[in-house]
Amino acid sequence: MYLSAYHFNGDPTELTAACERTMSHFPADSLADTLLLQVFAVGETGVTVIDACPDKATHEQFVVSPEFRGALVQAGLSEPRVEVLGDVAHAFVRPDAVTLVGSTVTA
Repeated sequence: MYLSAYHFNGDPTELTAACERTMSHFPADSLADTLLLQVFAVGETGVTVIDACPDKATHEQFVVSPEFRGALVQAGLSEPRVEVLGDVAHAFVRPDAVTLVGSTVTA
């Protein structure tokens, strides 16, 4: 799994709504099949979306894809600052600490 951070600067409330609009441009059933991990963090000066792709090549294709670019424009988002974080070496999330969308957690 390959992580990248998409940083959007501006009013966090407006950016949160715009990011939600961006996700609405992708069919819900395709998100459950293709979305590996997405974390949305709200800060004082903007928002950051941590997104995972299966590998670096997939990330590089996605970030320049017409679908991604079009979703940004339709949602009214400016170009994000993309920070490549790299391959995931280890990950742990306590199931009761987050709301999982499109997934079932079993003990």
